[in-house]
Amino acid sequence: MEFMTGIREKETVGLTALTSADMEGKTVKTEGTVHTIRDMGEVAFVILRSREGLLQCVYEEGKSGFALKKLKEAACVEAEGTVRREERAPHGVELRLTGLKVLSEPAAPLPLAISKWKLNTSLEAKLNMRSVSLRNIRERAKFRIQEGIVRGFRDFLYSQGFTEIHTPKIGAKGAEGGSNLFRLDYFHHPAVLAQSPQFYKQMMVGVFDRVFETGPVFRAEKHNTKRHLNEYTSLDFEMGYIDSFEDIMAMETGFLQYMLALLEKEYAPELKILDITLPKADKIPAVRFDEAKRLASEKYGHKIRNPYDLEPEEEVLIGRCFQEEYGSDFVFVTHYPSKKRPFYAMDDPADPKFTLSFDLLYKGLEITTGGQRIHDYQMLLDKIAARGMTEEGMEQYLDTFKYGMPPHGGLGIGLERLTMKLVGEDNVRETTLFPRDLSRLEP
Repeated sequence: MEFMTGIREKETVGLTALTSADMEGKTVKTEGTVHTIRDMGEVAFVILRSREGLLQCVYEEGKSGFALKKLKEAACVEAEGTVRREERAPHGVELRLTGLKVLSEPAAPLPLAISKWKLNTSLEAKLNMRSVSLRNIRERAKFRIQEGIVRGFRDFLYSQGFTEIHTPKIGAKGAEGGSNLFRLDYFHHPAVLAQSPQFYKQMMVGVFDRVFETGPVFRAEKHNTKRHLNEYTSLDFEMGYIDSFEDIMAMETGFLQYMLALLEKEYAPELKILDITLPKADKIPAVRFDEAKRLASEKYGHKIRNPYDLEPEEEVLIGRCFQEEYGSDFVFVTHYPSKKRPFYAMDDPADPKFTLSFDLLYKGLEITTGGQRIHDYQMLLDKIAARGMTEEGMEQYLDTFKYGMPPHGGLGIGLERLTMKLVGEDNVRETTLFPRDLSRLEP
């Protein structure tokens, strides 16, 4: 009988270990996928790809112990050789091959030239062959950056006393209301896919005070734009015992500062690959909704067509204005009209036509919506009635407030949008692993 006692140490070493100074001249084994082969005749460069990056291996005819012509791109191999410093190689190190074992071979040639620095193909082709296109180093780097964003979100909120929760994605009623719901039959009962974890995270404030979640949300909006998806990942948090909705904005600012520092420290290779200059978030300006619209109108001659919401063009102009005036890529737009916010948004006591809510714009695009919530039971009932809504399907949510809730608020961040702007793309599908939109259900 055999027992598992923990992680098994492998004989092979990774790229990070190979780059250390004490590895010079040592004979080692490493694993990877053949990214590309550059045959120069008697000498060839076999570039291996692993999770840590690219490793240059040098093949010398008659010395490397295998036939180069039998080696295929995309083969998974175990390579053996001597480590040598080479400043011209990726990561400043190369492996002089003395042997190679093929672990698996591809059944067909690669459909995309993934070894090119930039994939010169259409977005449609990249998405159709997603698992292959993501093997390109630059394409892959976008999602390492995305990992860093989520990691920063989790780590920062853990440090601030938040509890991570996991809420259902199938429910009886949507949190946001409206018609943009995916409806389904749930064992002969009507159900919907969650637009957000809003109801649940508010309910959990009464349990843990501070909660957060990262998970998918679903919007049945018939958009076909560069900024919309029908399924995306939302970074949500909700916190109790706040003094004002500005506490939520301050917490998000702290997250951004932490996340950007983490990317700079831990994701420097990916930042370099993508040529990213990180924004500053040491201080983020805040402007009222009505004032922001006025600024966009007066400074850039934009006609105000919708007094209750920001049009995409206005978001761009507001972002441009605060970059020009204050050098900030971020701007909080506060006090959105009550007419355009959900029923649970707290109205401004000074002027109930507006709410104690905000959006965060980053480089002219809304990436966050948040604000203070109504925590008083009767106030919630009154607002539901005033909007002509029914309480049906919300009984347990409302019961939470019947039995007491602290002043609280929270937000939701669109992960793919934030990643898109951070890495300099202009289509959110570029930073979505497997996008779901009006026309795409595969892969």
